[in-house]
Amino acid sequence: MRAVYFPDNPQFWFETLRSFGHIAYGGGDFGEVAATTERITAGDYDSWHDEWRATADRVAGEAAAALARRHRISARDGFLRASNYYRNAEFFLHGTPGDPRIRRAYDRQVACFREAARLFDPPVEPVGIPFEGAHLPGYLYRAENSDTPRPTVVMHSGFDGSAEEMHFAGAAAAAERGFTVLTFDGPGQPGARHRYGLVFRPDWENVVGPVLDFALARPEVAPDRIALLGTSMGGVLAPRAAAFEHRLTALIAVDGVYDMGVTVTAHMPGGREAAERRLRAAEDPELDAAMEAMMATDPTLRWAFEHGMWATGTATPRAYAAAYLDYHVRDGVAEKIQCPTLVCAGARDIFFEGQPQQLFDHLTCQKTLLEFTAEEGAEAHCQAGAQRLAYARIFDWLEEVFSQA
Repeated sequence: MRAVYFPDNPQFWFETLRSFGHIAYGGGDFGEVAATTERITAGDYDSWHDEWRATADRVAGEAAAALARRHRISARDGFLRASNYYRNAEFFLHGTPGDPRIRRAYDRQVACFREAARLFDPPVEPVGIPFEGAHLPGYLYRAENSDTPRPTVVMHSGFDGSAEEMHFAGAAAAAERGFTVLTFDGPGQPGARHRYGLVFRPDWENVVGPVLDFALARPEVAPDRIALLGTSMGGVLAPRAAAFEHRLTALIAVDGVYDMGVTVTAHMPGGREAAERRLRAAEDPELDAAMEAMMATDPTLRWAFEHGMWATGTATPRAYAAAYLDYHVRDGVAEKIQCPTLVCAGARDIFFEGQPQQLFDHLTCQKTLLEFTAEEGAEAHCQAGAQRLAYARIFDWLEEVFSQA
């Protein structure tokens, strides 16, 4: 899809497309997204924050006024949109972790979403999942006001998405089909990172295990029909968990990722082995300088390194890149997955090109590759901009798998 906004900045355009896509499940209004985008200076992180924050404040104010007048549906819809706009506002600021604007916007994202959550019927329940002395924040969606066990989807985002955003990226779609849904932020993801300082870790099975313990204690969850869905970087985290956690009935990778290390070593000369040695070396001033130069010229790499250092708790771009070498399902890990698995792929994914096919090729379980095309307007990473189409196909597949379980 041709960039309608920010043609010279693919990262700004993708984040704009992401918000256009969230319109499908209430995360935006076309005019609000377009008008905000037109006020932003390309590549200017302060401009991006200021304009999205202004829109979020206005929409949240209208939602609060509607609620005060007992217009519950209008209030719910406004709080949902405001939540997504606040998420947008702090998105590019993590290169300066102490910036107070980050936490202000994040807290408003959560507060607005929780206002919306209680206005659904049945309400969406905020939950805290016990985890190593902390609590992973998330939300439980019921299909009806009862404790009837139902087929369940446990879902999480990836590198930069939040449990709140998962409402627009699968949770609402699953709930309206009658599934119980449990979303959560794991270590490195916004809720766990902001509230407990938990950073990303590659052994995701040790994250998903406690989440499943929590889910299986809930009466709304059918214990013999539980799927795990991971989006973006979650497309490698969820398969890693499923390789070792065999209580799952199905796995969905949106989109599939086989090896995160490729995203950093592909830019380096000398092959994978040489690249890994340099990334893990105690010192490499030449590589450090090269990475700084790449960040200066490539807007996607600039954002990825800055956010990545924050999410992994690393101090330099090279240390962050070295940390991501451990996020993969290579060396026989993918082959350990036993449950039916759906791997999604966008034809023009700017982040993980070729990775879904690699994951699919290494699976030995019952497997399906679901490819999305430019002709469908669904070729972007995680099918941004085509959420209704994508989740129709994804959850149709899951319904059929559950019916055979």
